[in-house]
Order: sequence, then C-alpha cells, then structure tokens
Amino acid sequence: MTAADPLQQNILRWALTIGAVAGLLAVVAGAFGAHALRGVVSERGLAVFDTAVSYQMYHALILALAACMPALGLSRRLLAIACGFWTAGIALFSGSLYLLVLSGTHWLGPVTPVGGVCFMVGWLLLLVAAVKKPRR
Repeated sequence: MTAADPLQQNILRWALTIGAVAGLLAVVAGAFGAHALRGVVSERGLAVFDTAVSYQMYHALILALAACMPALGLSRRLLAIACGFWTAGIALFSGSLYLLVLSGTHWLGPVTPVGGVCFMVGWLLLLVAAVKKPRR
C-alpha cells in the first residue's frame, strides 16, 4: 500500500457517486428531451440532445464500474485519473451539447471536441490499467 491509496480510494468512491448522479440525470435529460423538447427544437437539435444523453449515460456507467475495478487488481491511480477525465468529458461534451440545443449558443461548439478527447483519454487509461501487471 502506498500513501496515496486512501486518496485514490476516496476518488473512486466519488467516481461511483458521480456515476450514479450522472446516470440519474441522463435518464431525466432523456425523458425531458423525448417529451418536453418535441416540437420545440428541430429534429437535428433532438438528435444532438440524444447524443449528449447517450454519451453521458455511457460514461456514468463506466464511472460506476471503474469504482469496482481495483478488486480486479487494476491500478487505483490510473482508474482515478481515468474517472477524472470521464467526469470532465461528461461536463464538457454532454454539457456543451445540452447548452447548445437549449440556448442556441454556438460559441460552445469548440468545447465539445475537448470533452470527446477527455472521454478518449479516460478509455486509454483504462486500457493501460487493464494490461499493466499488478504490483505485488
């Protein structure tokens, strides 16, 4: 055990909490998009909103799952960092798309790819954690 283990464990506990909240909010946003936005925004706007909901849910699920992965021997440090990137990705990618559709503010467009890169970095870190040999 290293000195950072309690911090990393707390980060992963927060990842589970953030994953649960993000999953709940994805369901709420999905229902809102399906019912309240029909006829209010364009079909393209609905599709963009649906993309935001989908990516939010995917990453809510991986946040919750990542909190359990140290039991498989995966690096808590790498998982904690990946969770940070996934959380940032939800905020930047999905958040910017929600705001784009709901407010029509197009200056947020360049933020969306940054969130996508955060998602990718998180997945890359999970890959590294999966193939890295556990420390004995």
